[in-house]
Amino acid sequence: MKVINLHQEENELIELAVENNRHAQQKIYTQFSPKMLSVCRQYIKDIHQAEDIMITAFMKVFTNLKNFQHKGSFEGWIRRIMVNECISYIRVEKKLKYIEDETYFEESFNNIESQFSIDDIQFLIDSLPDGYKMVFNLYAIEGFKHHEIATMLGINEGTSKSQLSHARKMLQGQINKLKNYSNGTE
Repeated sequence: MKVINLHQEENELIELAVENNRHAQQKIYTQFSPKMLSVCRQYIKDIHQAEDIMITAFMKVFTNLKNFQHKGSFEGWIRRIMVNECISYIRVEKKLKYIEDETYFEESFNNIESQFSIDDIQFLIDSLPDGYKMVFNLYAIEGFKHHEIATMLGINEGTSKSQLSHARKMLQGQINKLKNYSNGTE
């Protein structure tokens, strides 16, 4: 019974926010902003810039709230807006370039050693070139398929695959260096 009540409360909160109820909008912002800042931070290295982009994206959330169709999760809908806003920012500010390399390797990269902190892993991801980082985040973090990434970024599907392969290779090398350093072998 609680799950139904929570879902009804969320729907009521959304309806109030659609009517420009500032208290409802503040409640939505307070509930989702920590997670959404984390999403933006995956794409944007500078925390202050990530926060600015998140705030801009929340403005789009509230502007387009009337278009939310309750077909998927509300959080997922907000997350998609955040990711799209980050991609738009990077396109405008950094003029992303992708290497048109159709060669890629499928390799297993699913266990990152538990000895590394989230900050260590984020630092490694931040050190990737922007194109690699974008594709890596969309694929590994957000769960998009290569054809979806290609459409979102305006690149070939093969380019998406090769960018991911190169990103994984770079990350694996950085992880190995970190492991060797922490084990005293480097």
